[in-house]
Amino acid sequence: MSQKTTVYQISQSQKMMVFVLSMSLYGLATLFTELIPSINLGVIELSVEYLAFIPLTLAILLDPLSAALGAATGEVIFSEIMLGQFGGIGEVEKFVLFSLGIYVAGMMVKDPTNRKQVAIASITGVAVHQVLAGIVDILKVVFAIEDFEAVAGLPESVFFVEGFAVINDILFSGILFAMLPTMYLVPRLYGKIEPLLGMKKRTPERRPDISEVLNGKFVLTAIALVIVSIAAEFLAESGFALIEFEAEWAESTTAKIIAAIVGVIIVIGLFAIIKNRNNKKNAEELV
Repeated sequence: MSQKTTVYQISQSQKMMVFVLSMSLYGLATLFTELIPSINLGVIELSVEYLAFIPLTLAILLDPLSAALGAATGEVIFSEIMLGQFGGIGEVEKFVLFSLGIYVAGMMVKDPTNRKQVAIASITGVAVHQVLAGIVDILKVVFAIEDFEAVAGLPESVFFVEGFAVINDILFSGILFAMLPTMYLVPRLYGKIEPLLGMKKRTPERRPDISEVLNGKFVLTAIALVIVSIAAEFLAESGFALIEFEAEWAESTTAKIIAAIVGVIIVIGLFAIIKNRNNKKNAEELV
């Protein structure tokens, strides 16, 4: 006899805390990745695309949508705006596709203590983002929005080059900086981070409703968002600028230091708020 599943629900204030936590932690992580140089081994480029284990861990343990949107927002704020540059409408594509990948991964896990489920969800989330981003890049060349840049040592085919790049990112960044760290952190943090936010931990019987993803409404919504992101990218590549800017001090060391300090302050402030709320809750329970 199967156990009854209880829909996992949290308050709006808790969702906001997850959003800010994901935004600040992942925002700091994007600053760190910019300092890591890439390594070229012939036609293979080994580079840290992103430290996706941070939003993946928060999405699996806490709220998938809040963690996904928070991480995407954090990247725009910390690695773009605070560094004196912003791609305008061109940022829509990565925001949508990255959020979609993290959200799907967070919704897939029934039991956070099951490392196999966590591993499959993590690599699937990365694959969703990378495959869709690769398709967008191919379409830009096919529709002559962007010139095709051949890679020495590879067949002069946009399908092969982009497919190779997608597989490379999934196998390198996806495994080393997403799947493996998430497999380690999720079981370790399970049941420890949730009480700090005043939330109940996820269980196989109390989890986000997977039917929110496995239904026609979500699929149509996802397709619509992908089409919007493709259109936005096409417009950006065609020269259509919307709130696009690049300051003279863009990517400077000073800008990175200031962005890092702001991120740390946000994280410290958020944990101070969480600690204060927990102290009040404990005091009320003692009365």
